[in-house]
Amino acid sequence: MSGLLIRDVTVGDRPGRAVHVVDGRIAWLGAAADAPTAARVLDGGGALLTPAFVDAHVHATATGLALTGLDLHGADSLRSALTGVTAQTTAAPTGTVLGTGWDETAWPEGRGLTRHDLDAVVGERPAYLARVDVHSATVSTALLDRVPGITELPGYSPDGRLRLDAHHAARQAAYGSVPPDQRRSAQRATLDAAAALGIGSVHEMAGPEVSSAEDLAALLTLAAEAPGPRVVGYWGELSERGGLDVVRELRLAGAGGDLFCDGAFGSHTAALSSPYADRPETTGALRFDTAALVEHVRACTVTGLQAGFHCIGDAAVDQVLAAVGAVVAELGRDAVRACRHRLEHVEMVGDAAIDQLRRWGMVASVQPAFDAAWGGPAGMYAERLGVERAAGCNPLADLVDAGVAVAIGSDAPVTPLDPWGGVHAAVDHTTPGSGMRPFDAFDAATHGGWVATRGEHPEGPLAVGAPADLALWATELTLSAVLAARARPTCRQLIVAGEPC
Repeated sequence: MSGLLIRDVTVGDRPGRAVHVVDGRIAWLGAAADAPTAARVLDGGGALLTPAFVDAHVHATATGLALTGLDLHGADSLRSALTGVTAQTTAAPTGTVLGTGWDETAWPEGRGLTRHDLDAVVGERPAYLARVDVHSATVSTALLDRVPGITELPGYSPDGRLRLDAHHAARQAAYGSVPPDQRRSAQRATLDAAAALGIGSVHEMAGPEVSSAEDLAALLTLAAEAPGPRVVGYWGELSERGGLDVVRELRLAGAGGDLFCDGAFGSHTAALSSPYADRPETTGALRFDTAALVEHVRACTVTGLQAGFHCIGDAAVDQVLAAVGAVVAELGRDAVRACRHRLEHVEMVGDAAIDQLRRWGMVASVQPAFDAAWGGPAGMYAERLGVERAAGCNPLADLVDAGVAVAIGSDAPVTPLDPWGGVHAAVDHTTPGSGMRPFDAFDAATHGGWVATRGEHPEGPLAVGAPADLALWATELTLSAVLAARARPTCRQLIVAGEPC
């Protein structure tokens, strides 16, 4: 007698089933009446059992700080945002004021926060309030004073609204001020929230402009201390700047993730091939020379490492694919395919680029919640890009139909940890014809995350020999019924590597 038996469950659409787990993997599955004996038994009571979700793009510390501190996603005006800041400064009277999630596009004041607004509330305290896309922020005068030379960096504005390099420098200073105990509490909050939502793995997209190697190492250590969601670590720094050294030292999954090749639509920093509709004087900005990207892809491919790139605008996608294409020409398609390089977000991608992704065995890591939040003819995408270009964003159906490997994530804290919401958003795309079929969406949110890390089981996530990362849901519905009803069942039990969490 060994292992864990999960009995009387509906597996997908099949009721009356049982799953036997031994040494962290599925050892047997079949009719409950035929189940083997086991040392431990978990009675499902007819509930739904599925593969656990994988959130393929997360920033754990920032997410935890929002969960435990100042989250401005619900602020519907400049005034309400400042009310939230005031409440936070009262609740936590010392240290840097950190917040995220504000979005001025629908505010009645018609503008976002400035440092003068912030200074009036926080006084002489450093403060950093990230816009919802986390590619721009408003900071206080006290934080500006902590970053030498920030006034000379691209993206600096005297009103404290920072973009580009100035924003990255301010974010480093702000998050670098978080003490270890607060950082650990934030990371724990994220992992606990993920477990409660049936998320068995998170892909942590770290990098020098997002967090630090120390932050990532601490997160990996925390995750290893007790049963809970796996943390799959990525480090977004070019090889020429030492990025591969961090990957090797921490034994990470890849040299990429949020390696920022551009910014975001909301902050007008995503790199476009033609100007923004609402700011025709700019096309955003590419952050690297193509030669540096070629060197990064080459270095990763030669050593068998997975590379990854944050690229949202079409100009950024095209630049990255040009770099990958150069390495394909040099080292061969098979060498590149073996690494399964990733594109993060990949929101503006045309047919030719999709075909390149397929031919070169690349992964599209996507966030359907972005479309739910900002898509549609009256959404932020349409405001920034114009209705016609916006309708072409996030072509999820085209990616799947072309045979591109797709993984779904949240980019938390940009959008919340919400795996069922992500699946339903992928299906109910705001552009007709661009949504995924329900089971394709569920697969991308579960098995797709394993494919993205080159860790998938050849016969699928619910097969003998597959890792036992499972979620038991408090519902008597089948998986088909949950997807059809757009239901969001509560996770009754998360199991990771065969261990209940």
